[in-house]
Amino acid sequence: MTMQARQQTNHTKALALSLGIVFVMVMLVAFSVPLYRLFCAATGIGGTTNRAEYAPDQNKILDREVTVLFNADVNGNLPWYFKPEQRKVKVKIGEEALIFYKAINKSDKPVTGVATFNVTPFKTAYYFNKVQCFCFTEQTLQPGEEVDMAVSFYIDPEFVKDEDVDEIKELTLSYTFFKSEDYNKQFE
Repeated sequence: MTMQARQQTNHTKALALSLGIVFVMVMLVAFSVPLYRLFCAATGIGGTTNRAEYAPDQNKILDREVTVLFNADVNGNLPWYFKPEQRKVKVKIGEEALIFYKAINKSDKPVTGVATFNVTPFKTAYYFNKVQCFCFTEQTLQPGEEVDMAVSFYIDPEFVKDEDVDEIKELTLSYTFFKSEDYNKQFE
């Protein structure tokens, strides 16, 4: 093989490697949000909770109690009132609880919003299981419409086996509502 042919082969390999790296980077960017959500859901990092299909076994309710505080925020572009109906509730580990948030559209137009959430301290999120929730589902409210939004949850009994959360007596479930278009732009 001539020197020129070897150089051509090396250039072709370098080009193929560069294009491969660019392709992998584009795919990572394109799938970063869903991959991050899966990672957070699996680990509880960032306050991401677990989703339960059904309530826990009633025989697994423990005597230990924690206080769950509820927080609500609204992004400035969303003309809604949004608050928890109750500020806190004491629950036994493993016991299902049902609470409500109230939302009111304060504008003269229909507005669609979507809520994100987290649980703090973050290290407790892995044990927080939501059975029913309004998060990540678009909610359209008509002008002046008022709705109660339910959240059903329990704290996994495995919580008591984790030494890292022994000192935890309170945790906070926090929701933030965004105007749907604003939320979707973040994840395009």
